[in-house]
Amino acid sequence: MRIICQAVVLLFALFIGCVPSKLITVYTIGDSTMANKKPEVYPETGWGQKFQDHFDSKVKVSNHAINGRSSKSFIDEGSWKKVLDSLKRGDYVFIQFGHNDEKANLPSHFTDPQSSFRKYLERYILETREKGATPVLLTPIVRRRFDESGKLIETHGKYPDAVREVAANQKVKLIDMQILTYSYINSMGDEPSKKMYLWTSPDPKFPEGRKDNTHLSVEGAGIFAGMVAREVTKMKIPLARHIH
Repeated sequence: MRIICQAVVLLFALFIGCVPSKLITVYTIGDSTMANKKPEVYPETGWGQKFQDHFDSKVKVSNHAINGRSSKSFIDEGSWKKVLDSLKRGDYVFIQFGHNDEKANLPSHFTDPQSSFRKYLERYILETREKGATPVLLTPIVRRRFDESGKLIETHGKYPDAVREVAANQKVKLIDMQILTYSYINSMGDEPSKKMYLWTSPDPKFPEGRKDNTHLSVEGAGIFAGMVAREVTKMKIPLARHIH
């Protein structure tokens, strides 16, 4: 009888070992600084494209960030619903908006950092939690804009503070990419930091080259994705165990 029991235990253990562990999905939502890019705009790269590189095989990054979206337009066009319908318990949603919320001349995108921007962020948080998933807020990454003295200028106004305050009020994990990227780019300096953004030489497709201080190069996207990953390792959340 004892031999039979041992055999049953062994078979059960083998069965459990053959069952794949639950895959955690990390959904990333935001704008063009995070979004997947088409080959024809290479080397433009969103940092969300590089985020998967930092996880083990038990995590899948599903990047839903889209060029030109704000916290408002991402909901209004139905992109948030697609994410929400797919969310399951144990998943994560990384939320980074701000760049396009600032566009006061574009009513379909503009949000006020003191009111509507906060309400949209709170909606993402509430609806993510209702699905048993975990929201993580991120402040927007910096644009590359230096003054005459060689100091990086912050362009996002009150939006980063709004994200910080919502995170604190809603007890949501925050990755302060505005501070992290500002420190990094400012320390690099004006000329060296061009390689982090979309500064390219003339070619047949772009005869005048590109001098883009908002969107990232392959190198910039990789470094910024690494910043996000390192911040995750500091958090007391299950996802941190899957960073390598």
